[in-house]
Amino acid sequence: MPDDIQGLIEKINQEGVLAAEEKARQIIQQAERKADSLIAKAQAQAQSLISGAREENLKEQDKVKALLNQAGRDLLLVARDEINAMLMRLITQEVRHALSPEALSKIISSLIQNLSGKHSGEVAVTLNKEDAQKITEHFLGRLKEETKKQIVLKSSEEIHAGFIISFDSGKSQFDFSDKALAEYIGTYLKPKLRDILQG
Repeated sequence: MPDDIQGLIEKINQEGVLAAEEKARQIIQQAERKADSLIAKAQAQAQSLISGAREENLKEQDKVKALLNQAGRDLLLVARDEINAMLMRLITQEVRHALSPEALSKIISSLIQNLSGKHSGEVAVTLNKEDAQKITEHFLGRLKEETKKQIVLKSSEEIHAGFIISFDSGKSQFDFSDKALAEYIGTYLKPKLRDILQG
């Protein structure tokens, strides 16, 4: 009988050990599957994060490029406006320098002689105050004598150089003021300046 008990105990031990080993193997397999699943999930999340970071980086690069392009365009516009303003200042300065009272007197005389035949009214010439005084003092008598016309000189604070002339008592006029001449010259020079800047 003791052999039977001993055999039974050995059999129980053997079955218990086998059951325990089986249970342990199942637990290990389940743990390995769970670990594999967690690793796969972590890798998928990491890949998703990396992909998202790359997309975000590309979007940021696109934003930076767009901002740089806009800044470049803005800089060019500001530079072009500043160069145009500088050009207009230089033209205006040169026009003012060129239109001395003596030069004005010659230009006015020539205009009156060439255009007054078409008009019978008095000739009104508007200048800045200083030029009006100088022409009145030094050239008005000669102008009237040369042109055989009634010439009225007026002054305006809006004119810094040059003049505005009317042959019909102010109903219509020809603008030869520094602003008008600078605008006209600027209109001619701006396309050439643009071509230079683009070249």
